[in-house]
This record gives sequence, C-alpha cells and structure tokens, in this order.
Amino acid sequence: MTARLLLATLVLCSSTSALAEAIRVSLEGRAVLGEKLPALLVHIEEPIAGFEVKLKRSDGETVEVKGGGNPGITRRVELAQPEGRFRYEGALTVRFPNAESGEMPLSFDTELYGPLKVEVRREDVDVAARRMRFVLNRPAKRAELTVLMDTGKKAFEGEVPFKGEAAGTPLELTWPAEEGRVMKISLRAFDTAEFYTGVDLFPWQVDIPHEEVNFASGRADIPASERGKLDKSHALIAEALAKYGRFASLRLYVIGHTDTVGAAAENQDLSLRRAKSLAAYFRKKGLRVPVFYEGLGEAAPAVVTPDETAEAANRRAEYIIAVEDPVLQHAPRPTRWRKL
Repeated sequence: MTARLLLATLVLCSSTSALAEAIRVSLEGRAVLGEKLPALLVHIEEPIAGFEVKLKRSDGETVEVKGGGNPGITRRVELAQPEGRFRYEGALTVRFPNAESGEMPLSFDTELYGPLKVEVRREDVDVAARRMRFVLNRPAKRAELTVLMDTGKKAFEGEVPFKGEAAGTPLELTWPAEEGRVMKISLRAFDTAEFYTGVDLFPWQVDIPHEEVNFASGRADIPASERGKLDKSHALIAEALAKYGRFASLRLYVIGHTDTVGAAAENQDLSLRRAKSLAAYFRKKGLRVPVFYEGLGEAAPAVVTPDETAEAANRRAEYIIAVEDPVLQHAPRPTRWRKL
C-alpha cells in the first residue's frame, strides 16, 4: 500500500513591495506521518540580512525560527505537530542589509496523517454477486476500481464517488456482468485529503481434476505403478499455470486426506507425508512455481462415515492453483502451509 503526498503551494503576499521582491513563501501543507512533516518554504530572491518566523498553532503551541541565506536559497521550516489538521497564525519578519525590516502576515492550515489503510476481508468479496466491501481508516472521498476477467476484458474500470463517510464505515462497490472468470480486482481508495492506498485481490482458485494415487497402507512413498496418474496431473497443472500465469504469480497447493481407519493423530501425520510426496513429485517434474503442502488427515472427509470406515473416497488429495492461500471448505482448523 502506498500514499501520495500532495504538494499544496500557497504564495503569501507581503505588506511592502521590497519585502515581496526579497522573499517568497510557499507551503507544503500535507504530509504523511513518518515520511515528512508539513513545512513552510522561505524562498530568498534578493539579498537579506536574515528572517524570523513566529507562528502560533491552533492548539496553543508556538513556533519560532530564525534563518537567512543568499539569493536563490530556499529555507525549509518544518512544522513538527501531532497527527491531524491544525491552523497556524503569525508573521515572517525580514531584516534587510540597510537595517530596515518588513513583516509578512502568515495564516495557513496543515495536515499530518498516519498511513492510510484499507481492509478487505475474504468474506467481503462476493464474486458471484459481483460486489465487494472495504473499510478505510479515514473518511472516504472516492475509489478507483478495475475488475479484470480471464478473457482479458475488463468488467469494470472507473471511479466511484463517496460522500466523506466516516472512518470504519463499510463501503460497497459493484460491477456489471461480464463473460469469463474474475481474475483480478484492483482497488485504489482515496480519503478526503486525496491520500490514497491500494490493494490487488485475486478471488479465485483452480482445482485440478485428477485420478487419486493409491498408496500402500501406512506408506507415503509413491508406487511406481501410480506415477502415470501423477504425470497426467502434472500436465493439467502445467496447462493451468500457462493459462492463468499471465495474470499473477501463481502457487501450487497440495492437500492430503485419509479415511477414518486408525488413530486420528496417525492419519494426520500420514496425510501430511503423502501430501509432501505428491508435492515433491510435481517439483521433480519441473514445476517452477512455489509449491506448498498440508495434511488434514481424517478431519475433512469427502464422505462422512463412522470411525474405522475404509471409505475410498476419503483417501484423496487436492491440487489447487491459486495466487493466495486457498479457502478450504469444511477445514477443521486453520491450515499450516509448508513450503516444499
């Protein structure tokens, strides 16, 4: 996420022509906390003996800075302040080489903000209904949304206005129907001060259909007679990577499952070892994308059975292509992905 610093330039007029010719003042009135501070810029354009800035901030704090320099020099008077918006009132006094002086009244506002943050939860993106929600940590002004399909077409690309909704307010965006699968949702959200932050979402995954490998009882090594199944699966995985890899950097996820025969802890360990063997086989076949694996044992069966039931449909694996960690239906616990 990034934030833009707007440069607000304010030229303040002096009460005398000599002062106006000698000094020009501009303002960098908006800044991001931790990056810069708001600042008054004093541009020296004619010879002076020196200057002094005296300001009072709207919370009662004062600023007093003295400086000088040759023509062509710009002095930066940084305004250390808390986060938020403040008003400054005061004056700039200039001393000239002939011992005369002139005063320029100053009155301006500054804004210092922490990083703009956007939150989009998985459940806030409903691709089927073609809508999403997000939350900003500051009042919202507008959003720029792009929805890219796997056909290469864009279901939507445009700007959506808001009305300064308060920080934390759920904000909704929608897009029209378009042929194909949503590949990427790009959101750039702006607050009322025109700072922005952005996020790219990839709300999809591809489940690779395949024939299950038959392991020997209690074993995780792949029998030679079963390798042909994995070769066919590898070809399908490579095809999916070629098709969808142009949209984002992809990953392969391998999940192992068992039936309910045996102790649950042993099945958990067995499913993990089998998932690792499958993942390693695909890696040896030449896959260059990151490969992750996990085992869920008997905890997420395809067919619910009593304990100690040798249900073949539950001795299975899943091969998933995704950009982000996939959502597993009926997973009994948060997944702990291991990288091969």
